[in-house]
Amino acid sequence: MSTTGSPLATASGGDLLLWVAVPYICLAVFAVGHVWRYRHDQFGWTSHTSQLLEHRWLRWGSPLFHLGAFMVIAGHVVGLAVPASWTEAAGIGEHAYHTTAVWAGSVAGTAMVAGLGMLCARRLLTRRIRLGTDRSDKLLFPLLLATVLLGIAATAAHNLVGPGYDYRATVSVWFRGIFGLQPRPEAISDAPLLFQLHALTACLLFAAWPFTRLVHVWSAPIGYLVRPYLVYRRRATTPPPVSRGTAASVTRADHL
Repeated sequence: MSTTGSPLATASGGDLLLWVAVPYICLAVFAVGHVWRYRHDQFGWTSHTSQLLEHRWLRWGSPLFHLGAFMVIAGHVVGLAVPASWTEAAGIGEHAYHTTAVWAGSVAGTAMVAGLGMLCARRLLTRRIRLGTDRSDKLLFPLLLATVLLGIAATAAHNLVGPGYDYRATVSVWFRGIFGLQPRPEAISDAPLLFQLHALTACLLFAAWPFTRLVHVWSAPIGYLVRPYLVYRRRATTPPPVSRGTAASVTRADHL
């Protein structure tokens, strides 16, 4: 990573810290943290399900959250990792892309927030679940909620209500530069504050990822397809019927 003739040579110290150092530190923690977690806490590599303690809120909150999360991730992959020239080459104009991204992202973000809100309310209002909440969850849920809400606020303020903002010309360029080992802090330093805060909280979320229940993302899709069904049975409220032979034996025993 050379700084000669690159934007790094003219970037301020604050920009270098926020948009180069912090992302790389978070990515390093993300990678090393997963290795450490796998080596030292394989039994904790799970989503820590609490379905047996409460399932009514979970029945609606979990599908909403996961469906919204998958849509949000897919939208970010296209919006951040795919250059605008590629989508234009595929026949998707800027206006069509912008309209689809704004409305689909709004629906996905709303579903994700609604599901996450149900899961958080369930954890706060159900005493047995609240008492079993890990310290990592107390960090994860607020950080995840802040990241999603900042993304929705940025979209609403600049692309739904405001005149519109093309983040693919700034934030996306910075994002691809980080992973291409050619950082361009100037690409995001002039972006609106909400987009900057959204990017920073996302970096912090990546750093916290290995130490939270989010690690189950890397194993759940495969394990879910091959694991056997979990069958939960209610405890019988009435005694099971007794066969005639057993009843006769009991009667004879009573007479002895």
